[in-house]
Amino acid sequence: MAEEMKSQQQSGGGQNVKGDFSTILSGVGNLLDTTLTPLGNALVQALESANGVAQQILEGISKTLNNNQGKQ
Repeated sequence: MAEEMKSQQQSGGGQNVKGDFSTILSGVGNLLDTTLTPLGNALVQALESANGVAQQILEGISKTLNNNQGKQ
């Protein structure tokens, strides 16, 4: 077993580095995905809430302007 590992390291050292690098990249990608997905969801919820508030404000302004125009 130890001899097999030695021969693999000697013959394919570049392949081991590529494998390690791809493992690191995969891990970093997975970490970013698991980190950014909840943040993205929170951002979407915040924007939807802000959109709802903005719609209510605009409806209130519109009603106020319509009432003021009717009185004149």
